[in-house]
Amino acid sequence: MNGRKRRTELFLFTNSHYLRDMAKSKYEKRGVSATKSEVHAAIEGLDKGLYPNAFCKVLPDVAARDPEYCNIMHADTAGTKTSLAYLYWKETGDQSVWEGIVQDSLVMNLDDMGCVGAVTDILISSTIGRNKNLVPGEVLKTIIQASQKFRDNMADHGVDLHLTGGETADVGDIVRTIDVGFTTFARLRRDEVVVNNIQPGDVIVGLASYGQASYETEYNGGMGSNGLTSARHDVFSHHYADQYPESFDPALDRSVVYTGSKKLTDEVEVDGQKITVGKLVLSPTRTYLPVLKKLLDELRPKINGIIHCSGGGQTKVVKFLNKNVRVIKDSLFTPPPLFELIQRESGTGKREMYQVFNMGHRLEVYLPKEYAQAVIDISRSFDIDARIVGRVEAADAPEVQIKVDGETFEYTE
Repeated sequence: MNGRKRRTELFLFTNSHYLRDMAKSKYEKRGVSATKSEVHAAIEGLDKGLYPNAFCKVLPDVAARDPEYCNIMHADTAGTKTSLAYLYWKETGDQSVWEGIVQDSLVMNLDDMGCVGAVTDILISSTIGRNKNLVPGEVLKTIIQASQKFRDNMADHGVDLHLTGGETADVGDIVRTIDVGFTTFARLRRDEVVVNNIQPGDVIVGLASYGQASYETEYNGGMGSNGLTSARHDVFSHHYADQYPESFDPALDRSVVYTGSKKLTDEVEVDGQKITVGKLVLSPTRTYLPVLKKLLDELRPKINGIIHCSGGGQTKVVKFLNKNVRVIKDSLFTPPPLFELIQRESGTGKREMYQVFNMGHRLEVYLPKEYAQAVIDISRSFDIDARIVGRVEAADAPEVQIKVDGETFEYTE
């Protein structure tokens, strides 16, 4: 009897773990999380700054002790997008992809800060860790010089960034290829801070992540620097696993490593031009800083919220909602070719796609409907498409509803 009971318990234990593993998304099996639940659990209870609902943590003016000002500091990296850049560089010798990686890392900082109103006079410091045996000095030089190139481009559009240097370390024992990160800092008048106070009756204006903005030099597929672990493994061929084992975590189950059909140099036609699949997925994260600067100059008092749809994709806003509102997104952009490609190659369902990827717009502005057209016009003046993608309603609890192709997906924090 005891032996039978032990066998039954073992069977139930084994199968419960099997079923739980089967229920995991591929994103989770690859060691990442769209919701970052463990990160949020780790920081739960920490001080959230002067304005807990602001998109970035806002601190008192520690730098100058002026009660009318505040400090904003941010740190982020390009994530695993550097691994895809490494593959493309090894396959093609194209160094320009490293400039895109610098932009990815910078924008993941700068556009977050832009969401609270800091759009100029920002200090920037870099932290680069590389495996010297695999990533030579010529790549390092391109990366370091790319920061200045990006700074100069932004200066032409009224956005002043100040490079303060940084740290570059050879840490092959802990970095498989290269990691590129930045820390950014700004002072801002407290009366200029955008604090998310999203209200019932607001509309949501989405700004496209794809196309070619007036300050960009080529077509942008719309990829930010989130969801790259999923995208590169779902889209690209398994032969890269054998050719470049340094490009992925060796602890991963190889059944989820490079499971797609595409080679990096395969070409697709987008917007009347042929682009390699590698370059399409590596499209640099678009910065909205020039747009945000003009937007805030003209409409700051009318804006109730600005959200950068980065980690968490179209569900990102749920973390910044008041307790009594529901966000309904029912007029989203048709996903551009990049995301159609990722979904086709991966077989990922719509619910997860909209939680991981921006799916066509990566910045959204919440404000009364009568000011929506002004936001659209400002965005289009930079050749960035924009539209009303949804609305805000009163609700019993914060929630995001995404309605696409006759289906409704609900997300809570």
